[in-house]
Amino acid sequence: MNASTRQARHTIRTRTRTQRAASRIHRRGNASLTTHCLAAGLTPKEARTVANSLRRNAAKLGIQGTPARTHAAGRMRDSMRYTPAQVAQVAVVYRPRKAAFKDAAARLALAA
Repeated sequence: MNASTRQARHTIRTRTRTQRAASRIHRRGNASLTTHCLAAGLTPKEARTVANSLRRNAAKLGIQGTPARTHAAGRMRDSMRYTPAQVAQVAVVYRPRKAAFKDAAARLALAA
């Protein structure tokens, strides 16, 4: 596989992941913070990092999502789902240092 094919496949994979997350949020009306971050264009590892920071800021603001059950890794676990408006409120308070996280925070704040 040459470099241009590898880059093209990476681009398609990234677009697909972002679009799938955005479609899920649009369809359900709410989603986990990680899904919101994926829809903002972050990689899964970065999305988990930003979601944890957003979770802390949501707790500071007193914003509570809707409780939900998630099937992950062969078991059920509790999770919280947030609307785009709730995520926008939390993203305004979030102060990232990394440039990619700053871009994602701006997209999350505008998503509502």
